Amino acid sequence: MTLFDSPAFEGHEGVHAFFDEKSGLKCIIAVHSTARGPAAGGCRMWPFASADAALEDALRLSRAMSYKNAMADLELGGGKAVIIGDSRTQKTPALFEAFGRAVEDVGGKYWTAEDVGVSPADLMHARKTTRFVAGLTGHAAASGDPSPVTAEGIFRGVTLGVRRALNRDLDGVTVAVQGVGHVGGYLADKLHAAGAKLIITDVNADALREVAERTGAKVVAPNQIFDAAADVFAPCALGGAVNADTLPRLKCKVIAGGANNQLADAETGRAVYERGMLYLPDYVINGGGIINVAGEIRALDRQEAFDPAWVEMKLARLMETLDEVLDRSKTERRPSDQVANEMAKARISLAAEQKAAA
Repeated sequence: MTLFDSPAFEGHEGVHAFFDEKSGLKCIIAVHSTARGPAAGGCRMWPFASADAALEDALRLSRAMSYKNAMADLELGGGKAVIIGDSRTQKTPALFEAFGRAVEDVGGKYWTAEDVGVSPADLMHARKTTRFVAGLTGHAAASGDPSPVTAEGIFRGVTLGVRRALNRDLDGVTVAVQGVGHVGGYLADKLHAAGAKLIITDVNADALREVAERTGAKVVAPNQIFDAAADVFAPCALGGAVNADTLPRLKCKVIAGGANNQLADAETGRAVYERGMLYLPDYVINGGGIINVAGEIRALDRQEAFDPAWVEMKLARLMETLDEVLDRSKTERRPSDQVANEMAKARISLAAEQKAAA
């Protein structure tokens, strides 16, 4: 299958591949849409099995960022960067400086931030070679690590989902959290503080132990999380967690988490709906982090200080949008992911029309 035939391509404006021999950088930057503004999305570092796998991930994530930014009502398009490599052993300052040069070469059409395998500290090195980096510290416009804001949005979404599906608050509700890294760990803390009972898993034993000690969570092996007796399944690791193999094992009434591309495909979304499960579309519920990053980009462009009140306003509006998606799904008797996709595409198409007419 060629790049243009890939289902994930879906009209990408640009796909850029970069290689730096000295640092070992192998990077793909995908820009899906700039209709609403410059593309924005995090940088992921992962030991992909092949370049094709890295490209597919970049395309899917980039498209999802277009949808996410549209649903968060941000003046940003969607893009994503992936670095092929093991973040535990192959990170160097030189590699991220080379990544910064790659971002700079895209010419301001893409703003990067942290994602899986990449930290704000890593991106401080990228900031040396490009200004198109957000989610950092040390300047008036800085928003810092976006993970806590992502977790806050997911927490509010889980609360909304439990209220709608179970007609109760979180106290005593059992939540199975798959992945307790940056976002999942913060989410676990918030859920614990609200009285939820936690079942957690992760491939990182240290992270598991730390979160379990803080929250009293029950720890299970990665593959056992799908069999947990939980009211809510919160996928906060990599994509595709809900698929034809895992869905029959889930006992939950609500699926709401921080991972991108949680559903393996559209057929899985239909199956979730037909099973009577409430799915909170991933790129809507996990939009808090990009809102935080957008606040920094906004401040940098305006040469102003970062405004937390603007971020809170956008986050509250995002929850209203999530409520609208779920209302329409119920009224129209359609899977919530279909409804969200249509809403996002309509917002992007309208922006593209207005841009072309300007």
